[in-house]
This record gives sequence, C-alpha cells and structure tokens, in this order.
Amino acid sequence: MSAGKTISEKILSAKSATDARAGDLVVAAVDAVLGTDASGPMAIDYFRQMGGEELFDPARVIFALDHYAPAPTAASAVLLDITRDFCRRTGALIYEVGEGIGHQLIVEKGHARPGGLVVGADSHAVTYGALNAFATGIGSSDLAAAMISGRIWLRVPESIRVSFSGALMPGVQAKDIALHLCGRLGADGAAYKALEFDGPGAAALDLEERLVVANMAVEMGAKNGIFATDAETEGYLAGRADGPFDGVVADADAVYVGELALALGALVPQVARPHLVDNVVDITETLGQPVDMVYLGTCTGGRAGDFRQARDVLKAGGGPASGVRLVVTPASASVERELTEDGTFADLQAMGAILQMPGCGSCCGTCGVGLGDGERVISTANRNFKGRMGNPKAAIFLASPLTCAASAVAGRIADPRQVSS
Repeated sequence: MSAGKTISEKILSAKSATDARAGDLVVAAVDAVLGTDASGPMAIDYFRQMGGEELFDPARVIFALDHYAPAPTAASAVLLDITRDFCRRTGALIYEVGEGIGHQLIVEKGHARPGGLVVGADSHAVTYGALNAFATGIGSSDLAAAMISGRIWLRVPESIRVSFSGALMPGVQAKDIALHLCGRLGADGAAYKALEFDGPGAAALDLEERLVVANMAVEMGAKNGIFATDAETEGYLAGRADGPFDGVVADADAVYVGELALALGALVPQVARPHLVDNVVDITETLGQPVDMVYLGTCTGGRAGDFRQARDVLKAGGGPASGVRLVVTPASASVERELTEDGTFADLQAMGAILQMPGCGSCCGTCGVGLGDGERVISTANRNFKGRMGNPKAAIFLASPLTCAASAVAGRIADPRQVSS
C-alpha cells in the first residue's frame, strides 16, 4: 500500500489527473495566471513568438500594473502601454495603476482558492499558499505558454513540514515568524521544496498573518508555501470566491523530507540585517542602529492590520523622530479606502508620513521615495539585497510593522515591546 500524500502532492495530482508524487514531472491545469508590468511585456513577446493568438481563458489571465505605479520614466510608461494594449486585444483582466499589488489583488478578488493551482511571473506568487492553493512563481516564457494552453509543467516538490505551536507574545508578529524561518533555514535551505505549515499555532494565525508567512517561503528557496484550509480560510473567501472550492489537507501518513518545529511563544522580534534576507538576528543584536527612513507597505507588510498596529505604536511614542522619513504604501486601493475611512491614514499623515499610491512603491526600487547614499531604511518588505530599493549604496533592514514603527519613534532600531501602546 502506497504512502499518503502531502497537500502539494494532492493538488498537483488533481490538476494533472495523475498519481503525482514528489519528484515526478507533471503537466498541470492552472486556475489562474498573473503577469505584472515588470514581467508582462516579455511574456507578451514570447506569446507572439509562440504563435499565440487567443488566451486559454481571458477571465483567468490577469495582469497587474504595480511595479511602475505611477510610471517614473517614459520607458516604463511604454511597458504599461504594451500591457494595456495586449489586455484590450485579448480580453485579459487588468488591474490598473493605483489598484494595488498583483499578489494582494489575487487574494482580495478571490482568484486564489483552496485546492487551486495559481502561477505568477513574480517570485512572490507563493503568497497565495495562505489560501491552501499551490502557488508559485514562474518565468515570462512559462507565463506565455500558460496563457496559451492553460497548463504548466512542474516537478512535484518534496515537502518540509513546519509545525507551529503556541501563540505569539505581544510585540511579536507573523513577520517575525517568517524572518526567523529565513534565518533558521537559510536562503536555500528549502530549495525547490514545499513548506507545509501546520500545527495549532498555524491554525491560530489569521489570514493576513498566513499571507506574510507564505509570502516569504520563496526567501528560503521554497517552490511554494502552503497552509491547510479551515474556518479562517473559508471566512476570508466568503463573498470573494465566485464558485465552490474544496480544501485540501495532508494525509496522516504523508511523507516529508524534513520536519521543523517552532514554539511561537518563545519567539522575539527579528531583524534581517543588510544585505541578505537570511542574515537574521534577534532584535537585541541590532538595537540602536540609526535609521533614516521607515517603510511600511509591500505584499508582505502593506495590509490594513499592519498599518493600524504601526499607527498605534507611533501614536504611543509621539510620532517619528526628527529626521526620520516615514513612507507608507498600501498594498491595494481597498486597503487605502478602508484606512482612509477609519482615520488611520489621517493619523499617519498628521505624524508626517508620506502616503504613496497603492502598489509596489519603493520596495523594488522601480518607483516611489528613494534612498540616498549611505542611508539606512528599516522596512516591512521581504528582500534587502544590495540595490533592492534602487540604491546599492544604501542599507536595508527588514522587520515587522511593529518593529518598524518603534524604530521610527526612536530614530534607531528599537524593540516594539518597549513602546507602550
């Protein structure tokens, strides 16, 4: 009798109509594909070279204009127009400049759902694994082929079971979980593996927290990161998903190539130091490092809860220290509306925050507020390699929204547990 299957094996079996096991090569049907203004124009060129004329399903081919939002140069404006023209001609769904980051929109708009296979020509497509979907990043040529055929070839990944127990302590957030795992596994410790997050601690995380953890799976080299479906998942998708879905759980006798346990209650705030995302330490090792800019946003830290929690710390501490630029970029227009209506953004702007258009903003250095030579930023983003935010002479620290807010108050890296809220 054969062994049971992991969540990833089950989804890829269903999507390929085969008995897929780790290590197998499968050709699988996709439920949705995502391109961006950064990856889309190249995919469109490949689409033409492949003889593409029609999309396999225009409703399931999605483009987001998020990396150049707004376009900072004439050359980047051309990329946006190439994408717009393609979507007009083919009927592909397009999210315009200002609507937000593609990854956030895929989740918000119900394009990813339990048991689905969603691919995107951007590495952080792994985010959708928070919704029990097999989600992974692909190249522009693979995106073009998927747009034509509705299928993609994949090697079924081996899975590492990551079990969370307990609950996070005050001042510690999901970003600290993700950073800790990056430091523990290393940048390639899960190379082409599926990270399957489970245990009572995982079940206790809300959907926004799960998105953060799944988003950073790729920073450990993982092919995907995935959670099981539960009431939290179903509650989030109520009113978002336009059709039925079936959640997928691992078999009790599923085979894993590794297992990792993390007691959430023992975790303290984490910081990734320049210039590697796995250069992670407990916050005590970075306390007092000066910062010039604090960045709140991105597909990792740009959701409503992130900004509300950061706002509370900033207000408790009397606002940003003199000389610290506080830059705020909501992940989507929906987040922007919600936080405008409840006064959160008014509070942040009253404290001197620079509010940017929904989108990727300064995260990848393609638009938005930049950094000067020698400047230091602490950010809620997911990457900090040299030049990531546009200037290789700047230094990027990564941390949670609470740690970033506390650091803005102090003008240096500070422990959020020491700022009363």
